[in-house]
Amino acid sequence: MRDKTAMQEILEWTRKTFPMDLDTPRMIEEKIESLLKVEKEQIIGAHNDGALMVYALPFNAPFKKGEEYYNETYGSQAPQRLEEANGE
Repeated sequence: MRDKTAMQEILEWTRKTFPMDLDTPRMIEEKIESLLKVEKEQIIGAHNDGALMVYALPFNAPFKKGEEYYNETYGSQAPQRLEEANGE
C-alpha cells in the first residue's frame, strides 16, 4: 500500500462523504484535482532540494530524483475522476 498525500486523502474523503451528483461537491472535487498537480511539484522540488543538500553535495553521491521518489511513494497516476472510477 502506498502512502497518500494530504490532497489525495481529502479527495478520497470528499468522494466518500458528499453526493457527487451535486454541483458544489463537483466543484470541490475539481479544485482538489487541480491542486494535486501543484502538490506533486512541491513534493518533487522539496525532495530534490533536500537530497542535493544532504546526500549528493557533501558526499558526491547519487540521489533519487524527486519524480522517482514521488512515484514510488505516492504512485505515478493521479486519482481517477469519479466517472472513471465508476466505469462511466
